[in-house]
Amino acid sequence: MKIDVEYLPEAQRFIEKMPDKARWKMLYNIGMVRIGVKDTRIFKKLENTDIWEFRAEYQSNEYRLLSFWDKNKSSLVIATHGFNKKTQKTPKSEIEHAKQIKNDYFKTK
Repeated sequence: MKIDVEYLPEAQRFIEKMPDKARWKMLYNIGMVRIGVKDTRIFKKLENTDIWEFRAEYQSNEYRLLSFWDKNKSSLVIATHGFNKKTQKTPKSEIEHAKQIKNDYFKTK
């Protein structure tokens, strides 16, 4: 299944600030997901949440772009924000931030 990805402002700013080659890799990975490639190394649902993450690694740096599905449009993923991952687990604060953005998104729809 092909999907569309919409970038909220915070996600767009994160992508724009990434180093060029890291940005290219993230956008490539998102492109692969958009055309239907299923690979948990590049797009994965976070445990016990309804938040997903696009993933890219460049020069030992882990980049994450958190997102959620717009359930009103079965093939639309909304990217909320991104961060450099420095620990094994995704920080709870980043997941909570994505959930808040998701809640705000659906309130304004």
